[in-house]
Amino acid sequence: MKGEAVYVLGGLRTPIAHRGGALSHRRPEELGSLVMRALLARYGLSGRELSGVLAGNAVGTGGNLARLTALMADIPEEVPACTVDMQCASAAAAISLAAAKLASGQGELFLAGGMESASLQPLRVYDEKDPRHALMPDGAYKTAQFAPGDVSADAMLRGAERVMEAEHVTKEELDAFVLRSHHLAGEAVQKGWLADVILPVGTCRRDSGVRPHLSKKLLRRLPPHFGPGTLLDAGNACAIHDGAAFLLLASGDFLRRHHLKPEARLVATASVGGNPAESPRGAMRTADALLLRQGLSYENLAAIEFNEAFAVIDVLFERAHPGCLDRYNRLGGALAYGHPYGASGAVLALHLLQSLKLAGGGLGLLSIAGAGGMGEAILLERLPDAASEQWSREEVHEDV
Repeated sequence: MKGEAVYVLGGLRTPIAHRGGALSHRRPEELGSLVMRALLARYGLSGRELSGVLAGNAVGTGGNLARLTALMADIPEEVPACTVDMQCASAAAAISLAAAKLASGQGELFLAGGMESASLQPLRVYDEKDPRHALMPDGAYKTAQFAPGDVSADAMLRGAERVMEAEHVTKEELDAFVLRSHHLAGEAVQKGWLADVILPVGTCRRDSGVRPHLSKKLLRRLPPHFGPGTLLDAGNACAIHDGAAFLLLASGDFLRRHHLKPEARLVATASVGGNPAESPRGAMRTADALLLRQGLSYENLAAIEFNEAFAVIDVLFERAHPGCLDRYNRLGGALAYGHPYGASGAVLALHLLQSLKLAGGGLGLLSIAGAGGMGEAILLERLPDAASEQWSREEVHEDV
């Protein structure tokens, strides 16, 4: 990014739990506050040192949940907090905004990420004067309107089906990526590749959606969501989950003063809009735009993380970049782990950092599509071990 260099000190997330599961009685601000508190403690930092908190949330109770979360985490009331709603891309947008504040010199240390409880998603009611009141039973709704003329609760699902049909995707292609996601996530669990970024919450210690022994036979039996002749089903669309994830972003001066070693440098971010009726296209569209601006290609990347809210996102990536599949969602994706909307962008960032570690460093990119045709992408560079070891020395420069 232009301006001051931005670094990722590290991050944490809760386990990702099914809606109605192990975290279903935990408010999103409680989940977020637990992660914030633990993350500051991990690096020996005080909330008083924060310049601000930016937190994504998509289906919570409204208001400034980031502020409530920060106060519940015992972050001093003098520290400002702002809630970001970009739906699925909310946490990634929060990270991008924090990075922009750092790059422009508006602070030195930010907590950025998001939290979500699909289990506690409130029922809302349109005012009787709102024309939409007459379109809903008693005017009540849970899913917001994402595009003019469409108030359907399943707009995202219909968008995925629309893209599958337009691209002539087959069920075999979709099922292959569902199995791949669960297999790779199972391997990541078995080998403990994410263990150091997962914060247990009570008795909930692991992600609940990973099914490494999922079979083709079971996937073939799943009924299509929209009836005969359609493709979307419970396997190739991610399940709905609860969870929270945050990163600490800092300036180089702050890190050196505190003798802290960053994991990565945040190189660039991008936000892109597109057709709200085909939201799954937003992941690759936004990633393409970011790489073009940076003069890079997918072949230059050591790790790639797309939020696979739908398996069609994976199919589109493989068709466009078949030679890069070995570095794509190396630890599995949201089809296995799940999708706690407002937190997912930060979950992707944590997985990207771990994937870059496995790759031995280099550049990594995450991208996530959001409701309404939006997308958010972030480019990270994992710092070499040699640079990390020298970080506290005065001769290390911002362009390390």
